Amino acid sequence: MTQGFFGSKGELFFEIELITADGSIITVDVLLDTGFTDWLAIDIQDVESLG
Repeated sequence: MTQGFFGSKGELFFEIELITADGSIITVDVLLDTGFTDWLAIDIQDVESLG
């Protein structure tokens, strides 16, 4: 079961693991967006580190 935590404004965060091109695993906190639109928003430094 996934566990999360609430931010200061009541938003729900939880951890996911991203796998880079070389197979490394990076754990990041993500915000649950209940208005899901089939897109993933991610910081540019995280995208760049994934290769």
